[in-house]
Amino acid sequence: MQYRILGRTGIKVSVLCLGTMMFGAWGKTTLEECRRMLDAALDAGVNFVDTADVYAFGESEQILGEILGSRRDEVVLASKVNNAMGPGLNMSGNSRRWIVREVEASLRRLRTDHLDLYQLHRPDPETDISESLETLDDLVRQGKVLAVGTSTFPADLLVEAQWAAEKRQLVRPATEQPPYSIFARSIEADVLPACQRMQLGVMVWAPLNGGWLTGKYRRGAEPPPGSRAAREPDHIDYGKPVSERKLELAESLAKLAEQAGMSLSHMALAFTLNHPAVTASIIGPRTLDQLTSQIAAPDITLDPELLDAIDALVPPGHTINPADSGWRPPALDDASQRRRPGGSGMSAGV
Repeated sequence: MQYRILGRTGIKVSVLCLGTMMFGAWGKTTLEECRRMLDAALDAGVNFVDTADVYAFGESEQILGEILGSRRDEVVLASKVNNAMGPGLNMSGNSRRWIVREVEASLRRLRTDHLDLYQLHRPDPETDISESLETLDDLVRQGKVLAVGTSTFPADLLVEAQWAAEKRQLVRPATEQPPYSIFARSIEADVLPACQRMQLGVMVWAPLNGGWLTGKYRRGAEPPPGSRAAREPDHIDYGKPVSERKLELAESLAKLAEQAGMSLSHMALAFTLNHPAVTASIIGPRTLDQLTSQIAAPDITLDPELLDAIDALVPPGHTINPADSGWRPPALDDASQRRRPGGSGMSAGV
């Protein structure tokens, strides 16, 4: 296993991070299955584990807290806050009220007295970023959180967060967790360069694009039983118009991988780790077999000719399905944010 420094934190993390979204009901995994996956990952050298309060609505954190046990100090433990945890009006977002309440809930579920990294899971346009940062600063001072970060923030909001923290002398976000894969490359244009300039640690999610880049899906064939496309096709856009393009590209990429003597999933993971801004790639296995099939990816080297061939299929900065960007600015869906009340104020014909 290879290790890198997480941004400017000085924390050394494995280049593969174990994501636990599939722990529990969302992945239909048992406690013992999760324990086997965790032990196998740690035994292989993984020391970075990422979860979130919303994963199976707390069950992922509960399972992780139970199975970590005495191995808690072996891992850099990260969690996130923002997504709705219930029907209440204030049971989501990045407000002080919600962050303070939910960090305590995460600590209880994880059976720990601190998080090594606590991240804002998504932007919250309804909350001033300074409000969120002041709250995170308090948590750091209290020792409940050691470092803070963001997830799926566009470049302008990453810069705004750094500016607000510096202006108010608050803890600065040290990491960003964006979506990134061969099929979702839009962050190469702005997010990743911004992260490099601000020395942010970057751990990318969905490096296999929800299973599209494993080679398991083929044109004219039904998705394998138990696959994400079989369980929740809408989640990975299976069966939608864009899926035909993804199937076509996946077959072309699989041929490139075969010619290079590697699996498609290894090539896809190695691709994300090849970017100089990326610290770690988050794998989210649902089974032990999936974990063991991915764990060797850091040993893969992609030569320039292979990277050029990938670029020819999916150009730099291009995302096949815009929904894979993970967050859509509200102004694109709310017309009132794009239009002046009562019209432009200019007479017709001017």
